[in-house]
Formats: sequence, structure tokens, C-alpha cells
Amino acid sequence: MWNIKQQFEKDGYVVLEDFLSETEINELRAECDNLVENMPEESKRAVFSSADSNILQDKDKYFLDSADKISYFYEADALGPNGELKVKPELSLNKIGHALHELNPVFRRITLDERVKECCFQLGFEDPVVVQSMYIFKNPGLGSEVIAHQDASYLHTEPVKVVGFWIALEDATLENGCLWFSKGSHKSGVHRRYIRNPDKNSNDLLIYTSPPPYYQKSGFTAVPVKKGTCVLIHGQVVHFSEPNKSEKSRHAYTFHVVEQKNTKYSEDNWLQLPQDKQFLSLYKN
Repeated sequence: MWNIKQQFEKDGYVVLEDFLSETEINELRAECDNLVENMPEESKRAVFSSADSNILQDKDKYFLDSADKISYFYEADALGPNGELKVKPELSLNKIGHALHELNPVFRRITLDERVKECCFQLGFEDPVVVQSMYIFKNPGLGSEVIAHQDASYLHTEPVKVVGFWIALEDATLENGCLWFSKGSHKSGVHRRYIRNPDKNSNDLLIYTSPPPYYQKSGFTAVPVKKGTCVLIHGQVVHFSEPNKSEKSRHAYTFHVVEQKNTKYSEDNWLQLPQDKQFLSLYKN
């Protein structure tokens, strides 16, 4: 088993090769195929390519309501102005989220695996819960850029104790949009937050608390990995991925774990469960 804490605290991320077996990768991908085959009808699609404020509100509402559901999020370039698909359905998606770990038995089993629990144990988590999960497609020619960000901007706790598990289900290369990290940037605090808008009269349901910081690209290190690799991501480390302009997809399964003991999950985080639900406990399942 890996010894991860020292490197995690030094760099803000750790690369764990051969985290999943070929069989497990194939199981996740096959289950994703099942989910895609059962995508919502066209009328239920969230449209991300319009500047119309009412549609943007609908998009934000769909996003906000996805915490305890399996929801489908499309690439803007894959949809026409009325939500019609311009490409094959299997190439149209950006991601599926945010409760795969809770509601889907295949993704739940991988998320609750002993390897995941061991990583959290080594990182000092005492009462970890899984707050959200995503299957990310990064499809060829359409997979969009993910701007430089910190996960704690979106999933904030006080004090910050968040770790992301990012598992490559295909090789992630420089060409198809591998992760890039700013080593050590997790030591610089949380740079901005993404929150539910306290102004109830605004059309914007979600807002950033400040403009995006400028990050020099020369300060980042590319982290191409083979499929089956898991990258552990500190909640405050700055990372990004470039658009996929290649002919090969870059599928990944990712989920986030937060500490519940002696921390407070921020009430203005975008992701909030209904009052009658709780986050999935990692150690108790």
C-alpha cells in the first residue's frame, strides 16, 4: 500500500498508479454506457449555450438540484440553440453527476472501496463523507477546458479539509487534456469561493466571490497518467486541464471527500442536500 501523506502535504497532489484494475475500469465504463443509453429525453436537457437569463436560471436550478440525483450535463458546443444535439449522444456529454457514488451500485462499490478508505485514513480523516461524484467524458474535439481552480472554492469547509479522487479510465495525455498542477499552491489559502447568491432578487443563482486570479502557466506541471491511475487532489491545490482537441477521449471518474469531525460544511456551498438526507459516510459503509 502507498505511503502518501508526506508527498500530499508537500505538493498538494499524489499520483497512485494501478489504483483500479482493468476489470474495474471496464465495469465503470460499461455502467456509464448504460447511463448514457438511458439519458433523459430531449425536453429535459439543460441548455448551457444561451445567454438568456431565464434559461441560465433554469441551468443553475438543474445544477443546484443535482446533489442527490444522477443528472446529465452537456457540452455547450454539442447543443443547438433549442437544445437539439449536433453530435452523437455519446459524444455530447460533459459529465454525469453528482450522486453516482450514492445511487449507482457500481460507482458506489468503487467509491467505498478499501483503497479509498486507506487513503483517507493515511491523510488523517476521522469521519470522512463523500459529498459528490462525477463521470467526466472529455470527448474528442469537444471536451472543454477546465480553468485553473481549487476544489475548496466549490466544496468549502471550515477549516478546509477536502480531498478529490480523480481516477483515469483512459490514458490522460498532453493531447487529450491531462491534469496540470501548481505544486505547493495548496499552502496559499482559498483564493475565491463559488457560492449560492445571497441576493435573492438576482437572476444569478450562483456567483463567484471575486474575479478569477491570474495564474502563470509556467508555474504548472503536466501530469499525464495511464488508465487506472488515481490522482489525489488537495482541496486547495490549483489545477486545470486544457480542452481536448485530439481524436481520443479522456474519461475519468472523480469524487470528493470532506472531513465531518471538527469541521463545518459551508452553508453557502452550491451543493446542499435536502434536509432529510446526509452525505455518504466512507468508514461506516
